[in-house]
Amino acid sequence: MTQFYKEIIWQVDKKLCPYPEALTFMRQQVEAIHRQQAPQRIWLTEHPPLYTAGTSAKAEDLINPHNYPTFEAGRGGQWTYHGPGQRLAYIMLDLTRQHGPLPPRDIRAFVQTLERWLIMSLQDMNIDAFTREGRIGVWCFDSQTGQEAKIAALGIRVTRWVSWHGISLNVSPSLSDFEGIIPCGIRDYGVTSLQRFNPSLRMQDADAALLKNWASLFGSPALPAAIPAG
Repeated sequence: MTQFYKEIIWQVDKKLCPYPEALTFMRQQVEAIHRQQAPQRIWLTEHPPLYTAGTSAKAEDLINPHNYPTFEAGRGGQWTYHGPGQRLAYIMLDLTRQHGPLPPRDIRAFVQTLERWLIMSLQDMNIDAFTREGRIGVWCFDSQTGQEAKIAALGIRVTRWVSWHGISLNVSPSLSDFEGIIPCGIRDYGVTSLQRFNPSLRMQDADAALLKNWASLFGSPALPAAIPAG
């Protein structure tokens, strides 16, 4: 499914995307957006099981008992797991432009708006989520343990004022695969998923919530599909 949001394409993949292909595509899109030769894009996808290293990743935080592939992501942050059941939203926006209430050239406000986007979307699925100072990502109290756990992560890179990489939301991933790393360098907290709160929640529910809340935060109402599905 692909829809237009004014000048923003909303693309949803129907199959797993190899991570190297995602990096190549994003690099090409970022350059084209910078040159005003391509529309901005929100790309929702999933990857096969793998670990990615941000610019602050430490070798000792990688355990990787299943020997999953590892990649240098080129984004900020530390180690992150990606795999089936986790919704990746790659955000390729021209940050020199105004996006709804989001001012131009304000990376801090951009990151905070992405966090609000996740929190509002989770609230629509009856999950109370929040941020914590000094901790990257979006958190909640796990429904089974009662402990604080990460349900979504953020990792952004900005090149020539065009953003890429983005957010990851745990819908129904294999949570044991997160044990192969110290997620984002944080050792004292676990991870959780939508399905631990409500087993009936599916990827399409997460997509619908993200879609609903995008316009109110970024000022881009949905328009009819204009290109074939990706």
